[in-house]
Amino acid sequence: MTMQTLSQPTVFSPDANSSRQLRDAFGKFATGVTMITAPSADGPVAIIANSFSSVSLDPALVLWSVDRGARRFPYFEAADHYAIHVLAAEQHDVCKLAARDAHMLNDHMHHLNADGVPLIDHCLARFECRRVAAHDAGDHVIIVGQVQRTEMRDGQPLTFFGGNFGSVTS
Repeated sequence: MTMQTLSQPTVFSPDANSSRQLRDAFGKFATGVTMITAPSADGPVAIIANSFSSVSLDPALVLWSVDRGARRFPYFEAADHYAIHVLAAEQHDVCKLAARDAHMLNDHMHHLNADGVPLIDHCLARFECRRVAAHDAGDHVIIVGQVQRTEMRDGQPLTFFGGNFGSVTS
């Protein structure tokens, strides 16, 4: 058995001068990638988030968080209904479009559910939600939604790690 050489850890206390380091440390946690969509007075909107998590099975609750400083924040703060799409590896281009343009759905195929929420197809899972709570959390707001309808399929997930997109195989 060979011993792998480990790099020395970087130790710091999070403060205003270490925000880049803190962001890099958060990036050490590999996550899936979600696209959250919602209706708005300006048309359908989308945002990319990796802060998604299940909360409860009964009732079915999920959460995600949004940066107060994001230009898209007002849309999602006001949204009573939204959908969380767990993106598949082959949806990398859709992810990049949504990351650049909140209104990318104006030019991308989607359909609306009964609550007017824009939905995209071909994701690994989709959770159509009604917002039940919003909690202040530093520079973000944690949004909790009750899942009203779910859809899922088999496939490989789009992942995010260390500032890069990728995929994993099971």
